Amino acid sequence: MAGGGVAALGVKTERAAQYKGRMTLAVAMTCLVAAVGGAIFGYDIGISGGVTSMDPFLEKFFPVVFRRKNSGSQNNYCKYDNQGLAAFTSSLYLAGLVSTLTASPVTRNYGRRASIVVGGVSFLIGAALNAAAVNLAMLILGRIMLGVGIGFGNQAVPLYLSEMAPAHLRGALNMMFQLATTLGIFTANLINYGTQNLKPWGWRLSLGLAAAPALLMTVGGLLLPETPNSLIERGRVEEGRRVLERIRGTADVDAEFTDMMEASELANTVEHPFRNILERRNRPQLVMAVCMPAFQILTGINSILFYAPVLFQSMGFGGNASLYSSVLTGAVLFSSTLISIATVDRLGRRKLLISGGIQMIVCQVIVAVILGAKFGTDKQLSKSFSIAVVLVICLFVLAFGWSWGPLGWTVPSEIFPLETRSAGQSITVAVNLLFTFVIAQAFLSLLCAFKYGIFLFFAGWITVMTVFVAVFLPETKGVPIEEMVLLWRKHWFWKKVMPEEPLEDGWGAPADGGAAPAK
Repeated sequence: MAGGGVAALGVKTERAAQYKGRMTLAVAMTCLVAAVGGAIFGYDIGISGGVTSMDPFLEKFFPVVFRRKNSGSQNNYCKYDNQGLAAFTSSLYLAGLVSTLTASPVTRNYGRRASIVVGGVSFLIGAALNAAAVNLAMLILGRIMLGVGIGFGNQAVPLYLSEMAPAHLRGALNMMFQLATTLGIFTANLINYGTQNLKPWGWRLSLGLAAAPALLMTVGGLLLPETPNSLIERGRVEEGRRVLERIRGTADVDAEFTDMMEASELANTVEHPFRNILERRNRPQLVMAVCMPAFQILTGINSILFYAPVLFQSMGFGGNASLYSSVLTGAVLFSSTLISIATVDRLGRRKLLISGGIQMIVCQVIVAVILGAKFGTDKQLSKSFSIAVVLVICLFVLAFGWSWGPLGWTVPSEIFPLETRSAGQSITVAVNLLFTFVIAQAFLSLLCAFKYGIFLFFAGWITVMTVFVAVFLPETKGVPIEEMVLLWRKHWFWKKVMPEEPLEDGWGAPADGGAAPAK
């Protein structure tokens, strides 16, 4: 619990206008290397779906699915409905969920770099186990180690990017994580497209090549500087100031340094961040940490990316055509993230989230209508309608790529005060991985039960999240990360939820007119 008095309030005055600094080579290089953690996450998303559509892989580990796939008599929507196959994909995310909660105290007490290195090493071990797997137990163990790597990496990398980036470029630089994720997905799809013809061992190469980004992440974590926020929080004040001056390219960092010091004063009074994050004054951030990652998964995007080859094969595409279609969706996702990077710090988070949500709803409904009218349990799509489905899914992926894809990670990573930042990011990652696990485990069964209605199911959720953003999310564009705590008291709804907490200059007095210093 935080102590009383002004000293425990954290950042008390807005100083954003006094911030100095520019985009430096040091920031660009550190963000580029750190964002490789996103490539690991993306590579796994992309590789899983492709590998699970390869006959040699299915024949070795999932013979029941292999026989069903090639029987020609199975309901089109239910060919791949197998809980063991779903467990191969989803076990990683359950492991990641548990490990990200462990990562929080490591990130806070030993720095962001420590968690990045642990994540990289764990992923190296998992990639080796998967590539050498001789039975299902070894395959699942490898997936669990990959999950540990993702839990640590996804917890630390977005925080690292948010803290290193200048406030006016934070949105674009933070999206390096999502850009690397989409690049990982695209690369995985290309690799699957090539390895499918390397029978019977192509799947081993696909899974083993995950070691490449993991090695980059591990080496990068050892070489990168620690963030000034983390150094100051851990008492290394002078070193923190030197790093801040280097990454901002100027010695005139007094305003930003003061914000960090004030945030650190409060952070060091908090012994139990997870308990502190439940306090009423942290309620807005907690709601966003839960809702943003949950909504990101409930767009249905991971289901499409996990199972794109399987999905397209179920719709009647041949094996090569289905992998080619998933390569196309991966390329679209990567390019759309570039759109978001170019516009997020000009247009803001809200406009991108709302416009992307509207486009995704329209696309999901169109796919559902086409499949409902032209595709059944025992008939295939015509070539023209198959092309139409792929094009609409690409438009859906395009909208996701400039909205919920990057911003589902960016917004939660930039809104927490220093004292609860690592705990808040752990909650964000844990919720993301929990919903990823549930959807990954249930999607093949839902596809079998709902058929084309699965797309309407996700369209309904996208409607909910679009309304949520319009009503409850304030615009965070250009707000310094250590002053984000002041933002919630300006919002029409959250200022009613926040407790009375007078600040030094009187700003932030309660909306009900309670006691506060005069303005």
